[in-house]
Amino acid sequence: MLMLDTAGNIPVANDGTDRNVWQALGRGWNQKCPDCGDGRLYGKYLKVNDLCPACGTELFHQRADDAPPYFVMTITAHVIVAGIIIVERLYSPPTWVQLVIWMPALILLSLWLLPRVKGSLVGYQWALRMHGFGAPNTDEPEEWPPSPPAAS
Repeated sequence: MLMLDTAGNIPVANDGTDRNVWQALGRGWNQKCPDCGDGRLYGKYLKVNDLCPACGTELFHQRADDAPPYFVMTITAHVIVAGIIIVERLYSPPTWVQLVIWMPALILLSLWLLPRVKGSLVGYQWALRMHGFGAPNTDEPEEWPPSPPAAS
């Protein structure tokens, strides 16, 4: 239900029901629809379904573009660097052994984390009603302000 503000002019995304942010984050982490928790979030590895196959919730509003890879790089770097330092301090293996251990770990951890972090971000956007998840057509202003006059 679309509500209006107190003046009756502006659509308000909150329809009177709060969405549980932690539940949406968890459902996104599990790559499920943030609304129902049953439908698959992805059609392919990182391609978000336009609609939830179980409940029909529109998921095409999501704008999880560049943030998930940056979060994954940060998490992965902390885990891998900590592991490298611990192994180096305890065992001092040759460099090639470190590379054989940590390069595959880096790749696998990144590939495992990326869909989960992206799903969590989609769930977060849904829970906070961002980018059209709350009310229809609230992303863009109805009328753009006029351009400033050209400098002469």
